[in-house]
Amino acid sequence: MTSTPPLLDWSPNGDPRSQLYGDVYFSAEDGLAEARTVFLEGCNLPSAWADRAHFVVGELGFGTGLNILALLDLWRIERPAHGYLSVFSVEAHLMTQAEAARALSRWPELSDLADILLGQWPEICNGRHRFDLPDLNAHLDLALMDAEAALAGWQGRADAWFLDGFSPAKNPAMWRDDLLSLVGQRTAPGGQAATFTVAGQVRRGLQAAGFAVEKHPGFGRKRQRLVAVYPGRPTEPVALPRIAVVGAGIAGAAVSRALTALGAPHQVFDGVGPGAAASGNPAALVTPRLDAGLGPVARLTTQAFFRARDLYRATPGAVLAQGVLQLAVGERDAARFEKIVASDFFSPDDIDILSADEASQRLGEASSHTGLNLAGALVVQPKHVLAAWLSGVQRVRVSALVSDATDWRLLDDDGALIGVFDLVVLAGGQDSLSLAPHLDLRPVRGQATFLETDEPVQASAWGGYLIPTAKGLLFGATHDRGDGRSDLRSGDQTRNLETLALARPGLATRLSGLDLENRAAVRATTADSLPLAGPSALPGLFLLCGLGSHGFSFAPVMGEHVAALITGTPSPLSVESADLIDPDRFRRRAARRTRTSSYSDRASS
Repeated sequence: MTSTPPLLDWSPNGDPRSQLYGDVYFSAEDGLAEARTVFLEGCNLPSAWADRAHFVVGELGFGTGLNILALLDLWRIERPAHGYLSVFSVEAHLMTQAEAARALSRWPELSDLADILLGQWPEICNGRHRFDLPDLNAHLDLALMDAEAALAGWQGRADAWFLDGFSPAKNPAMWRDDLLSLVGQRTAPGGQAATFTVAGQVRRGLQAAGFAVEKHPGFGRKRQRLVAVYPGRPTEPVALPRIAVVGAGIAGAAVSRALTALGAPHQVFDGVGPGAAASGNPAALVTPRLDAGLGPVARLTTQAFFRARDLYRATPGAVLAQGVLQLAVGERDAARFEKIVASDFFSPDDIDILSADEASQRLGEASSHTGLNLAGALVVQPKHVLAAWLSGVQRVRVSALVSDATDWRLLDDDGALIGVFDLVVLAGGQDSLSLAPHLDLRPVRGQATFLETDEPVQASAWGGYLIPTAKGLLFGATHDRGDGRSDLRSGDQTRNLETLALARPGLATRLSGLDLENRAAVRATTADSLPLAGPSALPGLFLLCGLGSHGFSFAPVMGEHVAALITGTPSPLSVESADLIDPDRFRRRAARRTRTSSYSDRASS
């Protein structure tokens, strides 16, 4: 799934050419005019998106990003009122930001759009990355991987396809029948596909995938190009549902932000207000969940971290500090860290191993532990994130949900009606159990200790953690499974000081005699320590809960996933990742175990 660098040659005019495929990225005559003719005109744009509330464009072969810039340029001029554009593109060999800037500099009329794209250029060359384009009512999901894996994992359906791989003679894998079949499967009724090539294998592959194919006049020296139309009629627009979000912590805020970005009106309810429970500490740690298995869970949690990091960086006042030192205190930590650093999940600028001496220098006191320098990890201020992301909060406690065949009724403590909605998102952590007792959520009590002080601290983690706040420092936190109470306990402050002493004994000694403050809250987790994100077993009831101690790392991308499912737009997550957090996964796993057991019993009888 890993993308590799493209290895470029440059013409005297500054046009890039791939050494890997021996082919150009765009016409030497005028790449922008080519993109407009072959892809925009070929997909009948802008007429195809007229009066559409949501339009999806897919692309095979992101290249320099020129086709997408041509699309965005047309969209900003001709987009329908209140329309939203989702773009999905695939690239196996991503250029560097500098190389893309050089290639795109030929078209100064696109420089403002190019700056937006280049400003979000991925630092690593694998995985799935989202570009935010809020001023355009659009976003771009870029999959840096093999095209077949990217399409197989994509959950969207495109209304238009830009098929822009290198020529079939140079890169036949990009045009094989299996891949074009996936294009057909990922096309909405009435969708169109366009490409510069009229090669017989491409025509036959598109026809086998279900498209009706026609040749049209080509661009420049190319005599012809292809236009393909998928059967059916575009789905008629439907009214957006009435949406309620219950919970105003980071989970509810993440859903609210994502719904707002998609233009979906909604109401947020919380009995106390933003950050009343586990999201209410004065600071929060945003780090990747370090999984040396490097499998599906690692891909999901790494994508979640990078998305969270990008969104917090873009939120004014959210970031308190950048760079976190993860200490190797366990017997296997050093080997685990080395395996993660050697992987392609992070760029060399994101993560590197520090010696004990280097770690000591960062910490400000002697340490016998080596460390992992997580340069991109953050410490954020929850109150700034919640204030920026929540689209207003109604301070009323939802005490009951009552459903019928068409809607959900929210009731308060007195049984009075709060409102009637088509869809409800439960995002209240452990409190969600009071509204949906069937959920397998497990309480984990945590008490954190903090102090106002001018003493600077290096954000660090080792099982416990120490992070700066706006006015001092915070450390802890206890992690008591099965405890659902949030009372303050003096013994927990002692435990936090003891945990702090494992990494910062000098600091722990200095703090032990001071008047410290404490805050306790209950986190919600699940049997496999992954969130519940998606539709519940009850129609119209969605979930984002069970985030555990990684709420500020997990919530942003999973909020986008839930919002996408609600609005029928493409999720940023792959099918594989979505399955890992599907609320129905435990029932499905139990059913598989039952079938396997039943089969084994029959085979042995």
